[in-house]
Amino acid sequence: MKNIILKALFLILSLPNVLEAQETNNEKTLPLDQEVLIDSLDNGLTYYIKENDEPNNRAYLYLVLKAGSLQETDEQSGLAHFTEHMAFNGTEHFPKNELIDYLQSAGVRFGADLNAHTGFDQTVYKLPLPTDDNILLESGFKILSDWSNKMLLNEEDIESERGIIIEEERQRGKNVNERLSKQLLPVLLEDSRFLERIPIGKTENIKNFKTSQLRDFYNTWYQPYLQAVVVVGDIETDQAESYIKKYFGEIRSKNLRNYPKDYTIPNNQNSKVKIVTDPEFSYNVVSVVYKHRSKPLKTEADFLQAIKRSAVNAMLGARIREIIQKGNAPFLNASMKYGGYQGGIGGLDAFNIQVVAKDASTTKKAVKAVMQELERAERYGFNVTEWQRVRENFLTSINNTFAEKDKIPSESYVNTYLNHFLKDEPILSIDYTHSFYNEKLNEISVEDLNSIIKEWVSDKNQIIFLQASSSDANILPDEETLKEWVNGEFEELNAYTDDVIEGALLEQKLPQSSIRSEKTLDVIGAKEIILENGLKVILKPTDFKNDQILFTGFSAGGTSLANSEYLPAAKIADNIIPASGISKFNATQVQKMLAGKTISIRPFISTYSEGISGASNQEDIEQTLELTYLYLTQPKFDTTVFATFKQNYEVSLKAKTINPIAVFQDTVTKVMQGESSWVKPLTAKELDEADPQQALSFFKDRFDDAGDFTFVFVGNFDIEKITPLIQKYLGALPDSGIKESYKDVGIAALQGEVEKKLYKGLEDKATVVLIYHDLFKYSDLNTKALQATKIILEDKILKRLREKEAGVYSPSIGLSLSRIPKPYYSLSISFSCASSRAESLIAAAKEEIGKIIKSGVSLEDLNKFKAQELRQHELNLRNNNFWLSYIKNSYDYDLDLNRLKQYKKQLDSLTTIKASKKLKEYLTTKNQATLILYPENLDE
Repeated sequence: MKNIILKALFLILSLPNVLEAQETNNEKTLPLDQEVLIDSLDNGLTYYIKENDEPNNRAYLYLVLKAGSLQETDEQSGLAHFTEHMAFNGTEHFPKNELIDYLQSAGVRFGADLNAHTGFDQTVYKLPLPTDDNILLESGFKILSDWSNKMLLNEEDIESERGIIIEEERQRGKNVNERLSKQLLPVLLEDSRFLERIPIGKTENIKNFKTSQLRDFYNTWYQPYLQAVVVVGDIETDQAESYIKKYFGEIRSKNLRNYPKDYTIPNNQNSKVKIVTDPEFSYNVVSVVYKHRSKPLKTEADFLQAIKRSAVNAMLGARIREIIQKGNAPFLNASMKYGGYQGGIGGLDAFNIQVVAKDASTTKKAVKAVMQELERAERYGFNVTEWQRVRENFLTSINNTFAEKDKIPSESYVNTYLNHFLKDEPILSIDYTHSFYNEKLNEISVEDLNSIIKEWVSDKNQIIFLQASSSDANILPDEETLKEWVNGEFEELNAYTDDVIEGALLEQKLPQSSIRSEKTLDVIGAKEIILENGLKVILKPTDFKNDQILFTGFSAGGTSLANSEYLPAAKIADNIIPASGISKFNATQVQKMLAGKTISIRPFISTYSEGISGASNQEDIEQTLELTYLYLTQPKFDTTVFATFKQNYEVSLKAKTINPIAVFQDTVTKVMQGESSWVKPLTAKELDEADPQQALSFFKDRFDDAGDFTFVFVGNFDIEKITPLIQKYLGALPDSGIKESYKDVGIAALQGEVEKKLYKGLEDKATVVLIYHDLFKYSDLNTKALQATKIILEDKILKRLREKEAGVYSPSIGLSLSRIPKPYYSLSISFSCASSRAESLIAAAKEEIGKIIKSGVSLEDLNKFKAQELRQHELNLRNNNFWLSYIKNSYDYDLDLNRLKQYKKQLDSLTTIKASKKLKEYLTTKNQATLILYPENLDE
């Protein structure tokens, strides 16, 4: 029941294909949502405007183009994507990098906010903006207009961008996934234009194309009749429409109307089979794909059929999960799902089956087991009880979405409008979809669903492929054998038995606990109560969502209090115990009993704390608290869960040894945290020796002192109504009267200067991590200074390594703050590059840092940081997750609850002098690390 609102919203906002209501073949056509304005200008440009004030004072502006890599000529390979890059390198009104600088000064973040992407048949530009600044808002429409028609495409800028595009391909690719894809794509995309038009393009062409080809692509395809402007947010329709007409109305087409062709992928009459291997791939994965021509959804009958397909997907998924949860599954993981082919290209759907075997020797057994489940569903169908649970979940999802319809974030609507323009998919209102689900779901019978799955499997359009390690090549099947495993028949096969449990999760009646004390927390609009057992509860009602309640409970201790002898058992406790179920019920039974409920809950044990977090709504909050009580007082251990965990962990350990990035990350962790047993990953031997009963005992021990715990509830609830429930369930938690804290387990932070070079991997790709690490005195001002240092580094390192050196694509700046057991900070700079350039780019990065230290923080850079902070702060103040974290941290670290009211004052107090002093302090620490991963062929 996790993320139910989001799942339902996805169902509503991503259903395919209709423009407006009309009668067709005596079937009702799906109606267009009347709350979005859709219109066009005389030049053919389409626009969508939707007023939505969640969040307040924000709007999302998008420019969408019906052209991508499929529209390139042979000489233009990669230039659709290259053109997208050039949008940020100079336009008529914003030459060079002025666009990014201007937006950053207004609090817009490059990458996180301002961004773009290119696909086979589309190019999309994204620009979120505040709407309380009319000059900035109008400039946003001017920026979109410039992208649409006024890119400068200067020779010098094009030449500089070549290296950046090549580095993007290196960063995203040059790994095992890319190598396997290059072997598989000729099969998956055979005889289609898609195979020759991968959006990133061909490296040789990126290096050598004539700049005139780029301009030709831009002038040919960036036409108003192929473009749409999408505006969603806290802006009046008339205002948005006037800006669109002002900045796009005068644009004229540069040629006669030239519409993109539709491309597809041919059918294959016979099965295609492919086996691919790689030395860095450690899993054995079999995929079976049945291609189908997609059918546009235009009528209510089509919509109902789509819901039925989703229901079958859900029931197949539930059966697979049940097999895994029961233990001793013949596979590590598996899935069966109907959806878009390769993300929805070529007008195709597909029924996709994927099986992850335990190892190469058990691949046959794994494949047979999953195909047997498919055959079982085809032969015997589904049970009424299975469909009832799925129906309950669907109804809960849509009802939750309907309840939140005035609180849906603006960005959630955008993809619906993009797909309407690009793919002619429908725009359905939440009211209509809610009504449709509640009316039609009860008309669907299990027999209706049983007929669907038989349509998905066919002798035609089948593709089978196996991905495996090169080291297992000698024991892998040949293509014909693999095909036989997939398509073999099953003679003896029984129908699925649905293990349905009746009764209540909690049978005992709990007494009502009394309240020891209570007080009002006016500074945050909350109330604090202390129950009879000593458990502290903070209640903050909000109206940010109509029916969301979030909570977390926490206590100091964690695995730091585990005896070293049973530490391995303690470290796995929060993996195997919650997954085992509660009381007398296993995890599968619990999931079935919670069908139709909005409940998400998860106990956790970290190094220095333990707790439980979850989410619910007003209707289900009592059962959520009941489950909280059961997880903390009646946990159980399931041997099959432990066996499955061991099996998966051992496979992942093996995978890490041959994955270059995983090995490198282990090196980074050791440098940062040392060799403490409390933070080192378990070895296979340690896991084998771990006693699961000790894990259960440790889990119980960590949660048997309620007086040690603090719970925080944030959301739309009535304090008077929720308090008795808290008294009943949290007040019944046991308390031994012992107050505990964490123990310093000797995690050795980085000391001195460290340089390490690791040689592993096949590709010409170096990965670099630079780390600055030290103790610091925790305060709000110092924290803000660290955050400012991070943001300033992001800008300076990006401009130096990407724009000036053209040696990287997207360097990453990380900031980690730790308060327990001591206050530490870690600033990191990470990037990938050509192996031959690693040393020079490291030198360039350090030189740039030296310049910042010497010159100090400029007022311009500090103001950019402050603008971003203030804009994010505005959003945080109306976010339940933010308040949950804020209150939790305040109690956990004994911080002043009133500090939020001093936020702007504290931010203003960070002057350039203070910021410069702190930046110098943080970046001149003696504790620094330079870590480099090189390909193994460079090992001396």
